[in-house]
Amino acid sequence: MASSASFTSPLCTWLVAACMSFTCERDPQQIPVRRPCHSSSNRLSRRRKIVSKCCGGGGQLNLNGSLVSSFCGSSIQGLMSSCLAFEPCNEYYSSKGSISSLGFFSDNALSSFFGSKNVTFNRKQRRLHRAATHSGEAMAVAVQPAKEVATKKKPHTKQRRVVVTGMGVETPLGHDPDVFYNNLLEGVSGISEIERFDCANFPTRIAGEIKSYSTDGWVAPKLSKRMDKFMLYMLTAGKKALADGGITEDVMNELDKARCGVLIGSAMGGMKVFNDAIEALRISYRKMNPFCVPFATTNMGSAMLAMDLGWMGPNYSISTACATSNFCILNAANHIIRGEADVMLCGGSDAAIIPIGLGGFVACRALSQRNNDPTKASRPWDINRDGFVMGEGSGVLLLEELEHAKKRGANIYAEFLGGSFTCDAYHMTEPRPDGVGVILCIEKALAQSGVSREDVNYINAHATSTPAGDIKEFQALIHCFGQNPELRVNSTKSMIGHLLGASGAVEAIAAVQAIRTGWVHPNINLENPDEGVDTGVLVGPKKERLECLYSNHCCMTYVQKSEYSGSLGLSEYAELLVYDLQFDWSSASDHKSISWWDEISAEG
Repeated sequence: MASSASFTSPLCTWLVAACMSFTCERDPQQIPVRRPCHSSSNRLSRRRKIVSKCCGGGGQLNLNGSLVSSFCGSSIQGLMSSCLAFEPCNEYYSSKGSISSLGFFSDNALSSFFGSKNVTFNRKQRRLHRAATHSGEAMAVAVQPAKEVATKKKPHTKQRRVVVTGMGVETPLGHDPDVFYNNLLEGVSGISEIERFDCANFPTRIAGEIKSYSTDGWVAPKLSKRMDKFMLYMLTAGKKALADGGITEDVMNELDKARCGVLIGSAMGGMKVFNDAIEALRISYRKMNPFCVPFATTNMGSAMLAMDLGWMGPNYSISTACATSNFCILNAANHIIRGEADVMLCGGSDAAIIPIGLGGFVACRALSQRNNDPTKASRPWDINRDGFVMGEGSGVLLLEELEHAKKRGANIYAEFLGGSFTCDAYHMTEPRPDGVGVILCIEKALAQSGVSREDVNYINAHATSTPAGDIKEFQALIHCFGQNPELRVNSTKSMIGHLLGASGAVEAIAAVQAIRTGWVHPNINLENPDEGVDTGVLVGPKKERLECLYSNHCCMTYVQKSEYSGSLGLSEYAELLVYDLQFDWSSASDHKSISWWDEISAEG
């Protein structure tokens, strides 16, 4: 056997075991004499012979003096140093012949030296411990060094901040964020009689319809004929958000499109396209729209917008009934925070004012039947409310990473602070009596965003004008924020109705506009407040000035939940907090240049 380093570890371990109870001749007086007992004299005698044989007779073993004058040509200290380094002593390398030629290493000799081969580990440990106790010397034991696992530590990075740099809307009160919010401030109602189809046989004949709508300059004419309106609203609102955010053709060419994404959802999807396909199927499948399946899905709007823009970042949709938009906004912001994207278009869109949509909500007794006075039908927190009013439209926000927005000189409207998701886990349509779902969502959102309750002085509430939902939500809001004397609460739905999956994004835009203008819109139709509400907190029939708690800083929150007095989905909540963020640079937005969108071919 070759004398290699691979053999040295067991060799030196044997030597240490053999010499552990001996010390060097240099300090014999310091070591107490350890006399072997009579019963083990034969074993010790055999060991002396083996050691003498190993040393070639050159070493003298004096048990009475407890010394080894020479062992392999080195002192005990030298031996220990060799063992700790996992190297045998020099005499080992100078020995002639293979190591098996030494009688010391033969099977029989090893058995004689260490006793039985079956000596247990615990017995060896006791022997070593006993030797250490009597020797009084510090000892070293050869052990295999532990391998250090190299782990790469992630460098500390500052959390990425998310800002709102663009907004686009399609609503019953306007197709531009400024026009839309000015109508809200004036208390204009967008609720009217349904004109799109004959609804004389329905108990509800009113809704928040978009009366005048055009896709000219935004969507290819041939494609607009095939698409469901929820997709058309989404495409136009999304492109308007880009234009509002100053994403001109030149800016678009400079963007890293792999880091730009679209996350716009829908609660109902392409109901009109799907309904038309069913009617066509009654005649023949050949009459069906070949795009009816993809155009009915909720994600196709985001997909078509991304294909139009060439954006290859995160792209999908979320459908959580009335909370759809908030889920999309929060998830889009999280993509930016995690560094997966720099720019995200997010929001929601719905167009369910068709016979099947109206009939479905009528069947579950969710809608108001105040047909004689449509503008008075949606009346959140009023004691005479009798259900919500359907609306339609889309809201899209352009979110950007702060440094990305500053680099291109974008006009920053507000900063996203955080939010959370919760579920009532109680009933399909009814809110929890104790309001725990809303309270939990608000508290988690505040904790995640680092905002204290006292900092929130404006809430754009969900408040759909349903008998059960309005009161429970209001009680939860007062529980969380009622200690703030400056708190103001309003409901955008009193003027535009319930836009379903688009309501969260449209109301988020209304909230951002409140920060920009310093004015909050009124609650119309609040003529006889319910006994369970505090009128001192609710905004009155006229717009009110929003006093910021701190200079250049105003926190706000709004709630969305899937809550009808009849049916649909679980009660899901999404909480969003944004605040005012102003900078000294001028806006670089250009609202005129939208020519880089090429018209899509007839084949889609």
